[in-house]
Amino acid sequence: MSTSRVDELINYFKSHNKIREQQSHSAKVHSVGWSCDGKLLASGSFDKSVCIFSLCPDRLKQETTFRGHGGSVDQLCWHAFYPELLSTASGDKTVRIWDTRTQKCTANISTRGENINISWSPDGNTIAVGNKEDLVTFIDARVMKIRAEEQFNFEVNEISWNKDSDTFYLTNGQGCVHILSYPDLELLHVIKAHPGTCICIEFDPTGRYFATGSADALVSLWDADELCCLRTFSRLEWPVRTISFSYDGQLLAAASEDLVIDIGEVETGEKIADIPVEAATFTVAWHPKQYLLAYACDDKDTYDRKRDAGSLKVFGFAND
Repeated sequence: MSTSRVDELINYFKSHNKIREQQSHSAKVHSVGWSCDGKLLASGSFDKSVCIFSLCPDRLKQETTFRGHGGSVDQLCWHAFYPELLSTASGDKTVRIWDTRTQKCTANISTRGENINISWSPDGNTIAVGNKEDLVTFIDARVMKIRAEEQFNFEVNEISWNKDSDTFYLTNGQGCVHILSYPDLELLHVIKAHPGTCICIEFDPTGRYFATGSADALVSLWDADELCCLRTFSRLEWPVRTISFSYDGQLLAAASEDLVIDIGEVETGEKIADIPVEAATFTVAWHPKQYLLAYACDDKDTYDRKRDAGSLKVFGFAND
């Protein structure tokens, strides 16, 4: 990518670096995500609730709060092409599906452990959910029934699918990415991606690349076909907890316990912008159609430092 494009992006964020904050939870926000059409943003929290916001031109507006989980909502993800469907993974040993049109829970699937991560396949047919005991459960999203379970004998961190939904990826505590075929769940490849724990994984919207974040403070970018590492992003100093590609695949946001969220240009690795934060950041998500980044930090209440702020923020609104 030309230097002019990098300069364009840097200049864009100089005039689009306004942050909007929403305080809607009573405890830490674990996960944020945009609906596929970008009209809604969801947040899941330790307070057992899910909040839904609509996007206005210059801010967010809270629409509704979903309650029903009996434990922390650790991760959420939306359906790839039905913008009203949201899935949530909770420590209460269930996966729930919510419909924003009816504002109700439409399915409640019991699983065998406390769930910590979830990934909905791009074809919409399968929801994979991982628990604290490294068991991954595959739910057929068409009938909301468990189709398969796979127990791993190592620490499973984050899970993801390729663009065609026929291979399943997971990151582990030994710094590896395991790639399995789906639905047969046969091990195809093990990539030794990092010397430290491999924490998070994300595919870019084109399906050409995936990125991994690790305890070694690096983000590595991989060619999804060749399974070779193309480059690393090394501006953070703490374990990388969360990463997200922009809608066009040109930007990669990464966050950690550093007091900054790093935004790099994918083709060159160059820094485009950073977002100053006051606490560790555990979730980031780019909007599916524009350069807006939702994120949530381990912020404390302004007046009572022992209490979580329960807030989420969106960066990238036009400056006044």
